[in-house]
Amino acid sequence: MLKQTLLKATEAGAVQLRHFFNGTFAISNKEGINNLVTEADHAAEKAIMDTIQAEFPDHFILSEESGELKQDSTYKWIIDPIDGTVNFANGIPICCVSIGIEKAGKMIMGAVYNPFMNEFYFAEKGAGAFLNDQKIQVGNKTTLIKSCLVTGFPYTYLDAPNGPLQVFEKLIRKGVPVRRLGSAAVDLCWVAAGRFDGFYEHKLQAWDSAAGFLMVEEAGGKVTDFKGDYYSPYQPHIIATNGHIHDELVAVVNGGPF
Repeated sequence: MLKQTLLKATEAGAVQLRHFFNGTFAISNKEGINNLVTEADHAAEKAIMDTIQAEFPDHFILSEESGELKQDSTYKWIIDPIDGTVNFANGIPICCVSIGIEKAGKMIMGAVYNPFMNEFYFAEKGAGAFLNDQKIQVGNKTTLIKSCLVTGFPYTYLDAPNGPLQVFEKLIRKGVPVRRLGSAAVDLCWVAAGRFDGFYEHKLQAWDSAAGFLMVEEAGGKVTDFKGDYYSPYQPHIIATNGHIHDELVAVVNGGPF
């Protein structure tokens, strides 16, 4: 029942993405430059939440646009109705619906759906990760210098040592390809699918990574904070890799030699 509702809710959100994409819709700005929210975000969020609440009205919900709908429940749904809103608003088809489910503080299930590329990712704790019902696994690159990476840049951040631009510069000056797609959920799924060997970002929210980090783990990869410790989506830093290059990437992100 839980899985079926997750899949149904994800599809309900995607219906709204398809409806609004490349159309005319209202756009407003949240804190920071180009931190957009659109009419489509709100429509997708409503469709997702309505689907969940019809089946599980007593479950806790955390969603990017509406915040927390608190309930005394061991289950929490973590929703990003459109991850990659700037892409969506500009007609760039790298964006998705992302929904993770926690039970007693542990991520147990996640779905990420980019309807414009027909890519539906699903992961369940202990049962693997899937793309369109086909099992996926991380890549097998063993050195950072030969890896293909992806990252993102936060809308607001302090100009601190080893910040996003400094780490990016260090990697590209060594010739490591580092992409910037504009959707952390897609980035994580593409690590899980072996397209990228690693992903790092300095400032994410729980809804950005909740489903995607489980996808990487269930595809055989490794996800930690910047210290290489246990990853929680409620702190801002993330490093997700195929596992083989993890220690190398942690060291570089922390200012180590490369």
